[in-house]
Amino acid sequence: MIYFDNSATTLSKPPEVAEAVKYAVDNFGNAGRSFYDTVMAANREIYQTRVELARLVGLDDPLQVAFTSSATESLNLVIYGLISETDSVITTITEHNSVLRPLYLSGCDLDFLDCDGNGKVMVDSFSGLVKESTRFLVCTHGSNLTGNITDVETLHNLCREYGITLILDVSQTLGAIPVNISMADIMCFTGHKALFGPQGTGGVMTNGSYDFDVVKTGGAGTNSFGRFQSTDMPDIFETGTLNSHGIYGLQKGVQFVNAIGPQNIHGEEMKLHNLFYEGIRGIDKVRVYGDFSVPNRLPVVSLLVEGMTSSELAGRLWEEYRIATRAGSHCAPLLHKHFDTVDSGLVRFSFSYFNTAEEIKKGIAALKSIANG
Repeated sequence: MIYFDNSATTLSKPPEVAEAVKYAVDNFGNAGRSFYDTVMAANREIYQTRVELARLVGLDDPLQVAFTSSATESLNLVIYGLISETDSVITTITEHNSVLRPLYLSGCDLDFLDCDGNGKVMVDSFSGLVKESTRFLVCTHGSNLTGNITDVETLHNLCREYGITLILDVSQTLGAIPVNISMADIMCFTGHKALFGPQGTGGVMTNGSYDFDVVKTGGAGTNSFGRFQSTDMPDIFETGTLNSHGIYGLQKGVQFVNAIGPQNIHGEEMKLHNLFYEGIRGIDKVRVYGDFSVPNRLPVVSLLVEGMTSSELAGRLWEEYRIATRAGSHCAPLLHKHFDTVDSGLVRFSFSYFNTAEEIKKGIAALKSIANG
């Protein structure tokens, strides 16, 4: 199998990730629930994972990292914990449903930043959307559909100017490119993509203090006689038994990223991306979506072959060539409406540090054969 679906989850991971999960299953107790050896082992490694993530983004206090099951849970907890129906909120049409659906349910007054024909967010339109009641900007750092990277530095500066809190979805970018905590006020991340961790891991990182409402509560291992649990980080988001097995695996993935460096990982992945893009962009009947004029993008190429739906194309790639891609809507409904690809969907090729040039060449040849067939 040739695996080109790394934006969904990285399949090839450093071997120490699986080894750590296995070790944790055999040796970790329930973190924070007592003081014997297996509990203390879990405590130490969970904290060390916070340290590794803090190092990755330049965060001074590792306790500003809270663990959840996914970026989806993180975004839900943060949005419901901060945003109410009396707030005005800005987001973009490039968002994943993990951002859009919690915002819709919050009942807030919602405005959308549009994007250009290549799916690039038009940050210059931001000031025109700001109202007196605007309190939050919630947006993705990198599109899972186009690979475009949002100019969050400009947006965060504008947010500071207007007193707006920036909640940033770094699901696609954390580990894949350099990400610094100074880019946003709050970051929501997943562990199983560019951080090479296990599925079922993710979290929230905060750049400062925020008055989150309690959305998820129960046993926290401390202050059991208190009517309410702590609202401080990381306790506010860590109700119940932590996934210490997965978090220890995530630690090894983050250590791998820290050791190589996100910029170096991005450079290797973009070599593969560029090889693929140059090989397929001149094929008749193939249309690509995204801004390929800039080097600062994610290793993602979404496309269509004229006369085929995305499901048909992805099906042939798998059945005839054993090439795994992602077809359909990619949980990005507004961007598909923008591209007029609601009915057809798109086929997404997304590359990893563990892919090879030989695999890329086979992908190009397969696409040429199907398009010319």
